[in-house]
Amino acid sequence: MTHEEFEDHCWKDVISAEELERYAKNVREVRVGRNPALLAIDLYNRVYAGGNRPVGELYKQFPSTCGENAWNAIEPTKRLFAASRKAGIPVIHTTGAAETSTKLHNPKRTWTNPKTNLDDYGFHEDLTPEPGERVIYKERASAFCGTPLQMLLQQQGIDSLIVCGESTSGCVRASVVEGWSLSFHMTVAEECVFDRLMITHKINLFDLHHKYADVMHVDDIIAHLDRLAAVQTSPAVI
Repeated sequence: MTHEEFEDHCWKDVISAEELERYAKNVREVRVGRNPALLAIDLYNRVYAGGNRPVGELYKQFPSTCGENAWNAIEPTKRLFAASRKAGIPVIHTTGAAETSTKLHNPKRTWTNPKTNLDDYGFHEDLTPEPGERVIYKERASAFCGTPLQMLLQQQGIDSLIVCGESTSGCVRASVVEGWSLSFHMTVAEECVFDRLMITHKINLFDLHHKYADVMHVDDIIAHLDRLAAVQTSPAVI
């Protein structure tokens, strides 16, 4: 893989060519791990609140919304879900523990409305878990912290995770770093993660790509999953 191919991502307009050159030593072949699962992080209603509009128009009324950034990720995420299910890999969803989230999720944040609406932590209607898919309820940023996720993955022989969801700078980043620390290969679907600010989205993707994960375009990940699906449906050679 060339340096240009390795850096062909959304951060090219905020990281200079001179700065990219400092990271040339990180260039490598990117990949999806041998036995992956899909980890969908916090695709709950509160981040879509206010609809498909700029965050700047919404944040005063809906302080947790990601506005159009969240809505733009819906279609590529639906495609990633479909390819993962077709390939037969585990699909795991996380959401907040609604009954404790205002106390524990981020004790430094002041909410406009301190009361927790249970529906805020319900999944967006286009991204709901299917029967048999595991839902992890978490109280911290990382999907691993205080949850059975690591055990569930190890029980199924999962060695890698494809990550989608939000926010890039928060729960996605925390989950990716902890997953990497636990020796899972981490792949992030660029078009399927999002944040409230594009600058934090881009900078955190850049940083994760050069330290902890392979950031890949969703089309490339889907192509890999389609190959997995084809192998599973091929007739056995006798």
